[in-house]
Amino acid sequence: MSATNLLDQLKQFTTVVADTGDFASIKKYAPQDATTNPTLIFKAVQLDEYKPLLAKAIADNRGSALAAGALEKKIIDDLLILFGREILQIVPGRVSTEVDARLSFDTPATIEKARYLIGLYEKSGIARERVLIKIAATWEGAKAAEVLEKEGIHCNLTLMFSLAQAIACADAGVRLISPFVGRIYDYYKATTGKEYVGAEDPGVQSVGRIYEYYKKFGYETQVMGASFRNLGEITELAGCDLLTISPDLLQKLADTTGVLERKLDPEKAKQSSIERIAVDEKTFRWLLNEEAMATDKLADGIRKFGADIVHLEKIIAAELAA
Repeated sequence: MSATNLLDQLKQFTTVVADTGDFASIKKYAPQDATTNPTLIFKAVQLDEYKPLLAKAIADNRGSALAAGALEKKIIDDLLILFGREILQIVPGRVSTEVDARLSFDTPATIEKARYLIGLYEKSGIARERVLIKIAATWEGAKAAEVLEKEGIHCNLTLMFSLAQAIACADAGVRLISPFVGRIYDYYKATTGKEYVGAEDPGVQSVGRIYEYYKKFGYETQVMGASFRNLGEITELAGCDLLTISPDLLQKLADTTGVLERKLDPEKAKQSSIERIAVDEKTFRWLLNEEAMATDKLADGIRKFGADIVHLEKIIAAELAA
């Protein structure tokens, strides 16, 4: 790769994260961190090179006294840890491992699952500092993360589509949030029929506002833009704390030369005129309700992640019955 390619330049002021469960891609692009989700894991275990991980998770649990249903969930948890451990042998930083999306509205169950996953990592010799527990950015998710962060279990609040969600997570002391640029773009493109380019992209604007708000008011929560559709979205967010990028877009960045301008800067953000918003539960729910896009995409994201977990459970059940 040329020294002047966009990927090399981006790494100078933004932490690049690989948005994939594919180990070969992670090795190729040398990101600092990596993040996975139920959809990526579901896709990965259908590929020959990753079937041994699924086979191991199933073999380790054969003969378990757990009932059907609970056993599949246990195997999925073990599978997540196997993927995470493999990824952490490649990246120098952290891996994000996701809590079951079906727990998105259950604070105590989310806390319990997060503690359990961290426990599995620690039993396998992985320090909790190298793991981010991914939780949907519901009110319940933010409250769960608030408890977990105080225990040193750091969280990545995902399915982020609004400033209200971002404020609730920052007030909870969350380590990192993942605003979904591309899914916001998808929504507005579908509802308006317009192609959005560069700085006019609603997803880019949303992340810019969140970044500005955090830096203006001194929050330590990190902003990690996610779910990109094109290079323009990435270059417009150059300077964001972190960006998690799919392998195909990482390759496009590596193949593209030119000068990459830093667009997000903490010192400039501190000069913003944006006003502080107090977000309690009632305000959170009202502001989210008032933003149709955020309401729609949060619900849709939880449904899709939940559906992919169900698909994975069915694959495991079939293997167990074989």
